[in-house]
Amino acid sequence: MIVELKALCKDYEQGGLPVPVLRDVNMQVEQGEYIAIMGPSGSGKTTLMNVLGYLDVPTSGVYLFDGVDNSAATDEEMAKIRNEGIGFVFQTFHLLQRQRAWENVALPLSFRGISRKDRREMAAEALERVGLLDRLDFYPAQLSGGQCQRVAIARAICTAPKLLLADEPTGALDSKSGLQIMEIFDSLHDEGATIVMITHEMGVARRAGRVMHIRDGMLTDGAFSAHTAGGDIK
Repeated sequence: MIVELKALCKDYEQGGLPVPVLRDVNMQVEQGEYIAIMGPSGSGKTTLMNVLGYLDVPTSGVYLFDGVDNSAATDEEMAKIRNEGIGFVFQTFHLLQRQRAWENVALPLSFRGISRKDRREMAAEALERVGLLDRLDFYPAQLSGGQCQRVAIARAICTAPKLLLADEPTGALDSKSGLQIMEIFDSLHDEGATIVMITHEMGVARRAGRVMHIRDGMLTDGAFSAHTAGGDIK
C-alpha cells in the first residue's frame, strides 16, 4: 500500500474560526494503481493533493505513505520524502525559464549530490521516455505548451518516485496536446507507476483505473473505470 488515509481532516483558520476543508477522508492507493479524483471548485481536491504530496499537513487523522506515518517529520525530513518518494506534475508546468529542458528535469537530482554529468544522463533518459530527447538543450520559451508539460513529467519521473501526483495536467493544453500527455500517463501506468491525478475532465478521468469524487471535503469512490467507460480525452 503506497497511500493510506484514515479519518483525515484538514481545517484552515478564517477570522479566528476553523473552516473545515477535508472531512473524514479515507483512502487507499495500492502500488501500481491509477486513480483520478474529480470535484468542483472549492471541493478540497487541491488541498488533498497538497496533503498527499507533503506540501501541507492534516489537522487530524492518519496519513501513511509507503506504510510509514510521517506526522512527526520535520520540514527537512518532509522535503526529503518529497524529493525521494513523490513526483509532481502541475497544470502550469513550473519550469525555470532560464534553465534548459534537461536542467529543469535534473533539478530534483541536484539535491542528492549527483554529479552534473550523471544528472544530464539521467535527465536525457527521462526526456527520451516522454519523446523529447531531441529537445534536451531547448529552453521552455522554445517549446510548445505540450512539450513543456512533457518536460515537467520527465522531471517528475527522473527520480523513480513511488507516487506520481498530477494536478490538472491537461488543463492548460489544447485537445491534441492533452491527448498526447494522457498517452504518456497511460504508458507510465503500464510500466508500473502509481498515479493519483486531479482532473475536471471526464474523458481524462475515464483513462484511470479508478475514479474518486470529492465534494464539500468528503471523498467517495466513483462508479466506473477505464475498462467500462472508454478512454477518449474529450
